[in-house]
Amino acid sequence: MKFGIFYEHQLPRPWGEGQELKLFQDALDQVELADRLGIDHAWEVEHHFLEEYSHSSAPEVFLAACSQRTKHIRLGHGIVLMPPGYNHPARVAERIATLDLVSNGRVEFGTGESSAALELGGYRVPVEQKRAMWRETTEQCLNMLAMDPYPGFKGEFFEMPCRNIVPKPVQRPHPPVWVACSNRETIKLAARLGIGALTFAFVDPAEAKQWVDDYYRILKEECVPIGHAVNANICMVTGFSVHRDGEEARRRGLDGFKFFGYALGHHYIFGEHKPGRTDIWKNFEAIKDTMPENAGAAGIGTPDRMRKHLRGFADAGVDQVAFIQQGGRNRHEHICEALELFASDVMPEFKEHEAERRKKKAEELAPFIEKAFARKQKMKELADSEIPTVVALGRQITQPRTPQDEANARRWSQTSAVPLQDPAKKKQTAAE
Repeated sequence: MKFGIFYEHQLPRPWGEGQELKLFQDALDQVELADRLGIDHAWEVEHHFLEEYSHSSAPEVFLAACSQRTKHIRLGHGIVLMPPGYNHPARVAERIATLDLVSNGRVEFGTGESSAALELGGYRVPVEQKRAMWRETTEQCLNMLAMDPYPGFKGEFFEMPCRNIVPKPVQRPHPPVWVACSNRETIKLAARLGIGALTFAFVDPAEAKQWVDDYYRILKEECVPIGHAVNANICMVTGFSVHRDGEEARRRGLDGFKFFGYALGHHYIFGEHKPGRTDIWKNFEAIKDTMPENAGAAGIGTPDRMRKHLRGFADAGVDQVAFIQQGGRNRHEHICEALELFASDVMPEFKEHEAERRKKKAEELAPFIEKAFARKQKMKELADSEIPTVVALGRQITQPRTPQDEANARRWSQTSAVPLQDPAKKKQTAAE
């Protein structure tokens, strides 16, 4: 089994000067430490306007910084928000490819849509259309990364003409793709589309086995890949605080983990939020002692407790466990101490046979993946004669058109979301 660390960049109120700076610098130090310790993945979310819960609105910037301080750890978008109100798919493709280049091919491309009213409303993403938007834009973003040139597309939610997206990623045809899953139905969707399931539900190993069994059964029987490669993996999340004294581990990490769940519930389920004014931490402190513990709290305790918790996931067939270690007011030095203890006392036994496990798994899945691609209807590549010629705007404005120019312009206008200028308006356009 592999292991990851997971970041929302939580910052409970009250906010003092320099706290956001310290939050980000501490997280960079933690990722650098995790890389040295041999932890496999660092996951970074994309959220907008979710005060206290997540101050991570530009994950591509943070992950790029991580790439220059690390050598081996995989850098995961967990996730990119894909509806075009948040991000145009071509811009996502460009950022993913660039991050893959600056990290020397270490990107994991997690995707999702969000269900937080502050985000959806802030970017005018319709709730009833967000899943369809995610599916359309994710598929086309993967086509952009893999195809040369991208033929162009006119769909329900976005359109663009034929263009060649540059740069291209190191990992071809594209980096491994994931989708955020908060329930069993999305796990099944991930399997049908041949992408990794990045789960954000805190489940115990018994329930995890049911999710794993569903995922791999559907992947073998029903998969039609949304991309140009299959990423057959399931990642589960858990709380994280490890200390040789179990009570000290709870003292250091339990409130932070509880706040993670409370703030998530505030923004996604039960809360009322006045931007810039609501104090989530104050509300949390009033009720924290009455909050029940969920399955993720099993990751908080001694190395033996953590080992038993993770063994349950490994036996269930989970491919990776990601740790929620930066929650609430958890302290940087405690996080680093816990990572070091985990790496020395727990991780080695799970790493010992990982290469062999992955090899066996790949061999088992290979014939099923081959059948899955046989079911896929791929986007048609353009022949050279079908690739439109785009006439530079300056030439359109300043030079008379030849018959070939007119033919090229007609072809371009049929595939472009940008209308050609009427000749009578050339003089006005030039002046502008």
